Amino acid sequence: MTFASAVARVHRPDPEFPVDPPIRITLPPPDRVRTALVLSSPHSGDIYPESFRSASRLDPLTLRRSEDAFIHELYAAGPSLGAPLLEALFPRAYCDPNRSAYELDPAMFDAPLPPHVQTESGKIGAGLGTIARVVAGGLEIYKGKLPFAEAERRVETCWRPYHEALEKLLQEAKAQHGIALLLDCHSMPSVGGSNQPDAGQRRADMVLGDFHGVSCAPRLVDRVEDYLKSCGFSTARNKPYAGGYITQHYTRRAEGFHTLQLEINRDLYMDEVQITRAGGFSRVQSAMTGLVELLTASATPDFLNG
Repeated sequence: MTFASAVARVHRPDPEFPVDPPIRITLPPPDRVRTALVLSSPHSGDIYPESFRSASRLDPLTLRRSEDAFIHELYAAGPSLGAPLLEALFPRAYCDPNRSAYELDPAMFDAPLPPHVQTESGKIGAGLGTIARVVAGGLEIYKGKLPFAEAERRVETCWRPYHEALEKLLQEAKAQHGIALLLDCHSMPSVGGSNQPDAGQRRADMVLGDFHGVSCAPRLVDRVEDYLKSCGFSTARNKPYAGGYITQHYTRRAEGFHTLQLEINRDLYMDEVQITRAGGFSRVQSAMTGLVELLTASATPDFLNG
């Protein structure tokens, strides 16, 4: 039985989602020793349920604006190097695993939300809660209001399998190596949006997020930044992205769990309008393969706890 199918047996499938389970886990081959590094791609999913498309006011291409398109492909060599790769197959606009389970905008729903729902945060205010109100660029997704049961179903059948799988992968890495290093893999629009502090400005090629020095050893961030610069990329730290829910939630450095978020500027490897691979794709993919090699070598207790 594969890891993903084991997860699927725990959860009831989403009747609206065409793939069961809604995640993919690519493990290293049997003859390859697994490393302490785990790769997470929570926003590269591109399978859109027909019911979701029907409820949206947006055309299919516009709906895809929030995807970290092709990110899982940039890290495709990870498992052959010993690092398992977890991907969400469901799109971020459908359910966002980089939010807490119930981080919802009450204005999106047709009735008051239960008390356990978080209804105020910066992400909710921007329309980017667990169930997003808008796609990147601020366009409204839905034609009308949603029942809470719709959000609850997506959280229970998409969000929870992703996080249960990620926790299991990290616990396995920690049990085997005494430490676990999570690389949360993202991409970002090349230019800051109108509602962001860097509006209209081209962003660095690579943005490293360690939650302002909290989520992993500074010496690791230094090593990664030096490597990326040696590949010819410009870098920034924590601006405009310091790390989301995944980075914060899975950081337990005292227990041996370290996390680092990496945002790749989309115009390095894709056409942001047509959402197709561009000429720089191979260069970035090769650089990410080298980064995985660097991180697997660095993911040791001596280095991360030193």
